[in-house]
Amino acid sequence: MIGKQDLTDDIKIRAKKIKLLLMDCDGVLTDGRLYFTENGEEMKVFHVRDGQGLVIWHEAGFRSGIISGRNSKIVKKRATELGVHFVKQGSKDIAICFEEILAEAKVSMEEVAFVGDDVQDIIVFEKVGLPVAVADAAQEVFPYIIYKTKLAGGFGAVREVINLLLQAKEVI
Repeated sequence: MIGKQDLTDDIKIRAKKIKLLLMDCDGVLTDGRLYFTENGEEMKVFHVRDGQGLVIWHEAGFRSGIISGRNSKIVKKRATELGVHFVKQGSKDIAICFEEILAEAKVSMEEVAFVGDDVQDIIVFEKVGLPVAVADAAQEVFPYIIYKTKLAGGFGAVREVINLLLQAKEVI
């Protein structure tokens, strides 16, 4: 659970407006390491608490999405299992993916939270209502965020953000 001291007035105000939670994948939903079998097949490790958090988020009536520069069948499979609404993969232009999702979702920028971990995410951090970085994010991103998770990417950071959002909305 997020401590009351973590929910500043600014974070509460921003979090109450959020309808769409967007996330990077590698380094946010995973620990950022890339795993390959000897046959060159990619493997990813996801934390079950992040998955359960997304299920809870969706059950509360909100939507989510993943934006990833890499293209992975594993990400698509996991997103489908969890009911993630928007998945954009394989584009090096995260800004275009963000704009496409925004148009599809019919939400304003202030109604979006984005969780990222590296410099490619800064362009989205600058636009959204609640920019969040995972605890082990690249140092360069911290001036662009409003909240830094206590947990590292791939180790429950997304669940932490969901708990924060739902607490601010007084859902939990």
